[in-house]
Amino acid sequence: MNEVKLAVLGGKGTGKSALTVRFLTKRFIGEYASNFESIYNKHLCLEGKQLNLEIYDPCSQSQKVKVSLTSELHWADGFVIVYDISDRSSFAFAKALIHRIREPQTSHWKRALEAAVLLVGNKQDLCHVREVGWEEGQRLAQDKRCQFCELSAADQCLEVEIMFIRLIKDILTNLKLKEKRRPSGSKSMAKLINNVFGKRRKSV
Repeated sequence: MNEVKLAVLGGKGTGKSALTVRFLTKRFIGEYASNFESIYNKHLCLEGKQLNLEIYDPCSQSQKVKVSLTSELHWADGFVIVYDISDRSSFAFAKALIHRIREPQTSHWKRALEAAVLLVGNKQDLCHVREVGWEEGQRLAQDKRCQFCELSAADQCLEVEIMFIRLIKDILTNLKLKEKRRPSGSKSMAKLINNVFGKRRKSV
C-alpha cells in the first residue's frame, strides 16, 4: 500500500484545520485555534490503488514566527499552503513558506524530486472584504512552480475534495519517477564491486 504524507501549513486563522476536516469528514467545523499539532490518517482508493494518507496539521502559530520547516521538509511528500484572501499578512506568510520549501538549501529534503505544493486562497466567501486578488495567488504559484486554487472551506465541499485529490495524484507521480530513477539492487552492487575492485586492478 502506498503511503502519502501531506503537511497543511499557513498562518493563524487561515482555515487549515477547516480544510483538512472538510476533506476527511465532509463537515465544516468553523474556525478554531488549537495548541496541539495533529496527524490525521485516512485510507483512500484512488485509481484502483489503496493508499494510506497522513495529513499533518500543526498547532496555530503566529505569522511572526521564523519559518524553518526543518522537520516538515523531511517528513512530508507534499504541502498545502493556505492563506486567507481577506488577510494580506497571511498571504505574505504563505509566500515565505513556499520560498522556504523551494529554496536551494532544501536539496537535502528526503525526496529525490521537487516537492508537490498546492497554494490555496481560502475564505472565498469573504470576497466583499478581499485583500488579495486571485491574480496575485496565481502569479505566486506560477513563479514558485505550485498548483493554485481559490475556494471556501465553509461553502465548497466538492472543491476541497478535488483540491486534495489533485495534489495526491501529483505526489504519486513524483513517487513513481523517484522509483524509476532509483537503480536496482543488482546494478548498485555491480557498481560497488566495480568501484572497489576496478581501482585495485589499476593499482596492481
